[in-house]
Amino acid sequence: MGRTMGVGRIIESDACVAEGIEYLCKEDARFARAYAETGPLPLRRKPEGFAELLSAIVSQQVSVASANAIWARVEAAGFVTPDAIRKATFEDLQAVGLSKPKIRYAYALAEAGIDFNGLRDAPNDEVIKTLVAVTGIGTWTAEIYAMFSLGRADVFAHGDLALQEGARAFLSLEHRPNEREMRQIAAQWAPWRSVAARLLWAYYRVVKNKEGIR
Repeated sequence: MGRTMGVGRIIESDACVAEGIEYLCKEDARFARAYAETGPLPLRRKPEGFAELLSAIVSQQVSVASANAIWARVEAAGFVTPDAIRKATFEDLQAVGLSKPKIRYAYALAEAGIDFNGLRDAPNDEVIKTLVAVTGIGTWTAEIYAMFSLGRADVFAHGDLALQEGARAFLSLEHRPNEREMRQIAAQWAPWRSVAARLLWAYYRVVKNKEGIR
């Protein structure tokens, strides 16, 4: 488990995830019961940089299967760098399956000039603030990037529908918590909210028999 000044814990390996779930299981027996059903949780570390953030934009508001299919076409066409996106026509991007809004978002990301190396040392709030300043990048996309590309251990995607539905089943709630309610619920899982999210995605897969996250 790595630690960075002002950033907190960094999830670097399966051992880090195991440390997090061990802590959560000790704090709340419901985690232990759910973990018995899900089994070991995935590391889910992803690369940093432009392509990964563009991939997250592709994943917005579509199913996991659709996102995978579209991203495969984006990669095959080589539209994975700012320069490639800037040179691509609207029709080029439409042809690989990007919607009109997501084409605008891709162009905005290509022109944003994000210092991806600088994000590594930025506090969670600053990472999210920097990313959501780009047209088309909402809080969900920024949180997913912080969790999986930067490995932040205490970030949670509060607006994620699969996490909300996983939490409903996990906590035996009568209704699916909304983003505000999910933020209050997840606060109790600090400093391992990112691991709690991994558990809830895995639990969602168990109860719904489908993936909730790419």
